[in-house]
Amino acid sequence: MSAQNLSKVALVTGATRGIGFETARQLASKGVHVLLAGRNRNQAVEASLKLQAEGLSVEAITLDVTLASSIAVAVEEVASKHGKLDILVNNAGVFRDDMQRKPSEQTLDTWRETFDTNVFGVVATTQAFLPLLRLAPSARIVNVSSILGSVAANADPASPIYDFKVPAYNVSKSAVNAWTVQLAHELKGTAIKVNAVHPGSVKTDMNAGGELEVADGARTSVRMALLDDAGQSGGFVYFEDTLPW
Repeated sequence: MSAQNLSKVALVTGATRGIGFETARQLASKGVHVLLAGRNRNQAVEASLKLQAEGLSVEAITLDVTLASSIAVAVEEVASKHGKLDILVNNAGVFRDDMQRKPSEQTLDTWRETFDTNVFGVVATTQAFLPLLRLAPSARIVNVSSILGSVAANADPASPIYDFKVPAYNVSKSAVNAWTVQLAHELKGTAIKVNAVHPGSVKTDMNAGGELEVADGARTSVRMALLDDAGQSGGFVYFEDTLPW
């Protein structure tokens, strides 16, 4: 456990299960106080209690990234209890059942629902918490993306994901990547670093065909959340590798 992490406060969205839950666990195991966020209060409390039972410093917070009112209440709660935020991990995301339809066949409702969480939720949550992140000595923002959002990889016939076209999801993650670049440019010259990460093909409820264990899927998010002051900003990262946009 790093002594320098003991006073840090992190918020992880979509953290009641899967990669988000494991990200919360790993950050807490490194001495960070973690706010485990979920849309459902009971599920967030249940998940937090599991980690508290492991001796970890975790508390539940209710946060639906698609609702401005929910975000505002969460910001007020964090400001009141902690006065700052050191780490924001934008992990919440959706992957709808009809994602396998062709680009010309996927419904606009699927596009709208996917973007509401995967893109607009990330932007809204980040904008709302940015004042608290500015109050931290060296804040970190981690946007959980996917290699499926890489335009270069999608366009390259030699890429392993070339034939894996999941239109609304892929494009939503491309937008997250582009947002990361825009925000990093705004924040250059400040102590805040923002990066996008690819967790890998992880065995979760969202990805039945995953290859990595969930613990490995959280590693990149945790590494980028704990970057030192010499670390990069505005990158797209998978473990130690930089991925093509």
